[in-house]
Amino acid sequence: MSTTDSSETSQFIPADYVIAVDHVGIAVPDLDTAVAWYSENLGMVETHREVNETQGVHEAMLSLPAAGDDSTAVQLLAPLNENSTIAKFIDRNGPGIQQFAYRVTDVEAVATYLRSRGLRLLYDVPKGGTAGARINFLHPKDAGGVLIELIEPAANPTH
Repeated sequence: MSTTDSSETSQFIPADYVIAVDHVGIAVPDLDTAVAWYSENLGMVETHREVNETQGVHEAMLSLPAAGDDSTAVQLLAPLNENSTIAKFIDRNGPGIQQFAYRVTDVEAVATYLRSRGLRLLYDVPKGGTAGARINFLHPKDAGGVLIELIEPAANPTH
């Protein structure tokens, strides 16, 4: 459902599309140091790592081994350079929680619904995210000060 008329919007049920808390994104200045801290202190394991040039980050996904494959992950985000969004976030706020991500079945349908309610999204169309996912973000000013990521995982996610 990439286009929605007003009758389809009124029938949209968010719980049918927003299915889980996917991950919490944490801005860190050094990825390897942060991965080691979460591993040594909380027993988390790295399940995926990649560089996302478009987003300007080097990222790692971590999970708790006993929690299973569908558990909420921690995404550590380190800046690739001083001009990246994450570098600016760390300069402004220090390291810490940067975003809260919800797993959705159709990122475009959810974005259409949210826009119909007068909420702003950061991108006109979804962008590429971790492990081939399609993502968009709800503007923090429309979400109680929280940057909310909508993530539609790829068919075979690696985290």
